[in-house]
Amino acid sequence: MEFGEEGQLLEPVEGVDEKNKQWKRVQVKLEDHVHVPIFPSGMSLESYDTYFDEYITKIASETFPQSRPLWELHLFKYPTSHAAGQIIFKIHHALGDGYSLMGALLSCLQNAHNPSVPLTFPSLKGAKNETSSRSRVFEFVPKIFSAVINGAWDFSWSILKGTWVEDDQTPIRSGVVGVEFQPVSMSTLMLSIEEIKLIKNKLGVTINDVIAGTIFLGTRMYMQLMNTEKSSSQNCTALVLLNTRLVAGYKSVQEMLMEPSNSSWGNQFVFLHVPVPKSSEVSKPLDFVWEAQKIVKRHRSSSAWYLTIRLWDILKKFRGPEVTNY
Repeated sequence: MEFGEEGQLLEPVEGVDEKNKQWKRVQVKLEDHVHVPIFPSGMSLESYDTYFDEYITKIASETFPQSRPLWELHLFKYPTSHAAGQIIFKIHHALGDGYSLMGALLSCLQNAHNPSVPLTFPSLKGAKNETSSRSRVFEFVPKIFSAVINGAWDFSWSILKGTWVEDDQTPIRSGVVGVEFQPVSMSTLMLSIEEIKLIKNKLGVTINDVIAGTIFLGTRMYMQLMNTEKSSSQNCTALVLLNTRLVAGYKSVQEMLMEPSNSSWGNQFVFLHVPVPKSSEVSKPLDFVWEAQKIVKRHRSSSAWYLTIRLWDILKKFRGPEVTNY
């Protein structure tokens, strides 16, 4: 989707083959996309917590109308136990992945000290390594060998997990056919970014590692609560999204669209099959963070994600993007 004249968007025309796809101009009506729910006033924070969870459950179960651009903005103007108000972005994944959409959101922000200066973030580059070229070679060769071996194994295992090998039936995987179409109930959880950063700095890992370890720990705790006898050792797999862009840091929308041949906009990610650590093998909460860091780092360093991309490219070529995506 591209921006056209003021108040208009360009979206792809459906029903034509890949080579002859065109763009059509559509009129955007804000009242169709911006929603402000109304609830009773003067209620307690706990009541508005319930209203909020019920509201996000409702909008999450509703499909986008195909007659207009696939995005909505919901303004929840009531105080909850977490915030004075909430802004909910509901955006179809066809418009872009998390990297693209966060870039679009950050492009709307300004530098607090000087609004005329573009928004910037601290550099992710570390200190220069003064080791000799011979030492770097001895370090580099084993990494390449490991990436090839691990990549072949991870790629084969990913194919098997997606087509043949199944997880055990657990409280989070019933095995019932069509379970994804059954009603769901959503709830929210607030995590302190300062506490996450404290764990990150203490362990020397990334924020994503801390969040992944927290999710793994919470998953195992829920499974044990619902089924204490078997859940600690049952096989359970998580799907982790890996950004495949060969860029580091934030890019604005203008930068992402500057070079169409190598654009960062869109959906550029792969799913990694990551086994959830077993509580029978990992007992301490912080150990889940260590285990998550070790597993995800291994998968990121292997060539499995590259092989997966090439496989999807082949499937898209012979079966088409619509069939492949579903």
